[in-house]
Amino acid sequence: ELVKLLENTFRAVNIAMINEMALMCHKLGLDIWEVIAAASSKPFGFMPFYPGPGIGGHCIPLDPQYLGWKMKTLNFEPRFIELAGVINSSMPEHTVSRIAELLNRRGRAMKNSKLLIIGMTYKPDISDHRESPAKDVFTLLKKTQAAVDFYDPYVPAIEIDGRTYRGARNALKNLKKYDCVIIITPHSCIDYPALVKGSKLVFDARNAARNIRSPKIHRL
Repeated sequence: ELVKLLENTFRAVNIAMINEMALMCHKLGLDIWEVIAAASSKPFGFMPFYPGPGIGGHCIPLDPQYLGWKMKTLNFEPRFIELAGVINSSMPEHTVSRIAELLNRRGRAMKNSKLLIIGMTYKPDISDHRESPAKDVFTLLKKTQAAVDFYDPYVPAIEIDGRTYRGARNALKNLKKYDCVIIITPHSCIDYPALVKGSKLVFDARNAARNIRSPKIHRL
């Protein structure tokens, strides 16, 4: 059991570190994805982790917290686990903040803006949405009184806080109606060049459009 917890905690802590680096890069006006790519050119001693709008699934967000709880009962303070949890759980709010910032630059308020989330699962090409950060981003965007749709080929409908929301099945054919398209989960079946071409503004939280050059794209 502890082997499993070590592996999950290792990833949670390293994802938190790279998420914090992404926050710093935004403050510095740098591209975290370029930084990671350059660091990855080192032939040894570096293992790339990638930032995102939060972490999901049943393992990484939760299992380290179980270990942390257990250690507290033994009068031990699990500082890495707690700090990683704080940083990772803050990423949905950072994502929403970035979207608001981008809309403001275009003279748009969040209220009444039309937004489209791409991907509701916690990782690509599956239907599992347990603990998905997309649900947190969706909820936070709703609180701004934006009009929020989602498109996920694996999730036709999703329940959040006791309410069922249905995906916008034809969203990819009507991208121009949205003030911003937000890539949260980068499913491989989506045509990203076509998505960027058809959108007014794209916030890419997963570097899904990494091979596309366009002033419409803004990365986490």
